Amino acid sequence: MLDDAGKVIASDPANLPADELDLNGLWLHPGLFLAQACWGPLELGVADHVQIVGQPSYEGIEGGCGPFYSSAIIMRRDGKDILASLDGIAQIPMSKLRGRRLAFNDLGSMSGLQALVSDLEAMGETIEIFSQRIQTGSHRQSIVAVAEGGADVAAIDCKTLLLAKRFEPATRDVQVVGWTKPRKGLPFITSRHTSAEVVALMRVVLAQLGLCVDPETSLPRFNPARPELACCSSIFNGTFEKPVR
Repeated sequence: MLDDAGKVIASDPANLPADELDLNGLWLHPGLFLAQACWGPLELGVADHVQIVGQPSYEGIEGGCGPFYSSAIIMRRDGKDILASLDGIAQIPMSKLRGRRLAFNDLGSMSGLQALVSDLEAMGETIEIFSQRIQTGSHRQSIVAVAEGGADVAAIDCKTLLLAKRFEPATRDVQVVGWTKPRKGLPFITSRHTSAEVVALMRVVLAQLGLCVDPETSLPRFNPARPELACCSSIFNGTFEKPVR
């Protein structure tokens, strides 16, 4: 893959420099074949440059159901994890969150920030319930910040939390105290320049591999509404803590 100047970004997917990669540059690249993207950036403009190939499955993951996921609200461990509701209702423990320091990965992240903001607004509350908002740069760093006492609470999508339990030791020191309501998971995307024939073939292959699910038939228990993306500037008024490294 080449950038706009013709410089090689990566010779193949295995060589993508994860720590240096500009995700927006990748998502907007006219030669993008297949990737995943968060609905936050998609609704902020990335969707104009890509096609949705399909929705991944979150079946078998606590907080997931078909193509929908919830974000786990985590704090430092002092008890047992709260299980996700089966009826799709947000479980926001207001008494635990008010006045706490919120760690989040990115302003445009649906799972790490916007879903929680939307659920708070549905309860008549705002992001101002938190005494601080600390941008960490990644879900993993948000988990570490909470575990090490640099923050008090964070929202982590259920699949990332599952992976963190396998690969990030700090996850042992946090617990799930609540859940956001279910929302569509990170879709597979391709460039808007990818031909219809290739997109159709990708959908067939992903379905055969069990990586894509049909959102019309895979969620009989509830009907999540499309999340409304709040304007980042109106939430933070241009002020938030610098990333934690």
